[in-house]
Amino acid sequence: MDAASPQDGRGPSSVAAARARLTADRAETLARAAALSREFDGIVAANALVAVDDEHDPEGGSTAFERAHVAALMARAREHLEEVERALERLERGQYGECEGCGGAIPPERLEIRPAATTCVRCAGPGPRRPPHPS
Repeated sequence: MDAASPQDGRGPSSVAAARARLTADRAETLARAAALSREFDGIVAANALVAVDDEHDPEGGSTAFERAHVAALMARAREHLEEVERALERLERGQYGECEGCGGAIPPERLEIRPAATTCVRCAGPGPRRPPHPS
């Protein structure tokens, strides 16, 4: 990728804005993961106090579902954190905002909504990856 220039939306101020969005996203994701971890620990601790037989206890199925649901949310939070970390690495390398599908620029509006996005809207859509955008 060429050096960032203000005309293409990758100048110093937009890089700083992207870093701020990604840093805020990381902090929010870490807080969400910590809250989910506390919730999961609470579910496990509550179940440890009661002899639960998920098969025969009428509440056992919902407890197992709740535990599995929170575990899935925790896994998604970890995945998102990894996406944000990779986006910060791309930012440091000067590749942030470059579509991994076609090599074109990811629109700034998409990056505002999804700071860790790795593809442009066209490549993110259903179907095979598209050829490079015309320059």
